[in-house]
Amino acid sequence: MSEALVINRIALVEDDADLARSTLQLLRLAGFEVTLFDRARPALDVIDAEWPGILVTDVRMPGMSGIELFRTLRERDGELPVVLITGHGDVDMAVDMLKSGAWDFLTKPFDPDGLVAVCTRALRARELALENRHLRRMAGDEAAPALLGQSPAMQRLREMIPMLANADIDILIEGETGTGKDLLARLIHRSGKRSRRRFLPLACAGLDEALVARTFGPSGDPAVLAADKGTLYLDDLDRAPRVLQDRLTSFVERRTVETGPNDVPLDLRIIASSQPLDESHDLPILPTLFYRLATMRLVIPPLRERREDISPLFARFASECADRLGRSVPPLSDAVRTRLSTHDWPGNVRELRNFAELFAMELLGDSSGDARAGAIAVEDTAPKASLAERVDAFEREEIVAAVLAAGGEIGAAIRSLGLPRKTFYYKVTKHGIDLQSLKKRGA
Repeated sequence: MSEALVINRIALVEDDADLARSTLQLLRLAGFEVTLFDRARPALDVIDAEWPGILVTDVRMPGMSGIELFRTLRERDGELPVVLITGHGDVDMAVDMLKSGAWDFLTKPFDPDGLVAVCTRALRARELALENRHLRRMAGDEAAPALLGQSPAMQRLREMIPMLANADIDILIEGETGTGKDLLARLIHRSGKRSRRRFLPLACAGLDEALVARTFGPSGDPAVLAADKGTLYLDDLDRAPRVLQDRLTSFVERRTVETGPNDVPLDLRIIASSQPLDESHDLPILPTLFYRLATMRLVIPPLRERREDISPLFARFASECADRLGRSVPPLSDAVRTRLSTHDWPGNVRELRNFAELFAMELLGDSSGDARAGAIAVEDTAPKASLAERVDAFEREEIVAAVLAAGGEIGAAIRSLGLPRKTFYYKVTKHGIDLQSLKKRGA
């Protein structure tokens, strides 16, 4: 799943045709994407552990009951919110189901606004659960933070990792310093069939002619031989000397290493990295080498081109640093907020992480202003607050502060945040922000 996935789907299971029709219309008018089932078993075939939504089901139905459906899905995914629709005689049973993990229950005839409110809260919980599940899957890899982000470009990169992991094609990763090229290469390696074999990084910029000869010459570097069936990572290929590029061109074409009288064939997947390249100008990589390696080109955009990712990444890095130090994250000052919204971050994710850690340690000093003067709290200091909750708190405060600073002018607030309009309104809804009240306060 991608982190910016909007969880808006409801599986509605109701066998009463009239009630099903009216409930379907109610939920769709409220903006939800609804799939209607008149029996429980067809819904069971559709809802899996990664279902991007919730279940609303009647309790009493022919065949499999709503309670049986809930219990079966509970075993499949204990985090799936299930809302039960019951008759008055089923209230005791519904209460028991709440104790067993059901999200909520409503009795017939239910209040339409009450159903919409329950579904809204349940979908928010589902979104957080799937997001945290995604983060936990990535948490074991140091690449995870650098590849997080809600921008479309980062979503596409994450979606491509599992597809490319087992594809035996060479890859060229382009991006500025600090964007995470090395980390993306490692994620691709670790996500596929080559993960049990060696990931061999080669710093192309630091190889002189003698090192090139020892690495790819007749003697053969033992490390290269040991990387058979693994991945060879050519870091900073655009900075490789000509002698190395000549040698690599031959190596990439033949995939062999000279050892004595015979050539040893190697099964190597090659991933290379470079600064962004423009084919309309002279390439710093030999064309014969470039076109052999660039079977697939991945581009990691700089932070200045995906500003919607800056605040969530900053909040995450600051929270992680504070957790390591056993302290709470300090309030966000106006100076820090201004830097986040205006700085171009030439060092990209690496620079942002360093800044966030200095902020968390309260070591920014005068360069970013008083860390506490006129500040807005960006973190829930309760020790049990999850990382996702703290990131949400940060985003909410950023949006509120931007609208107030813009005097209630939404367009100006959107521009100051550097967000697409659609993303802004998605976050407003996600965080339950009352824009009308904010506009009045700002004015």
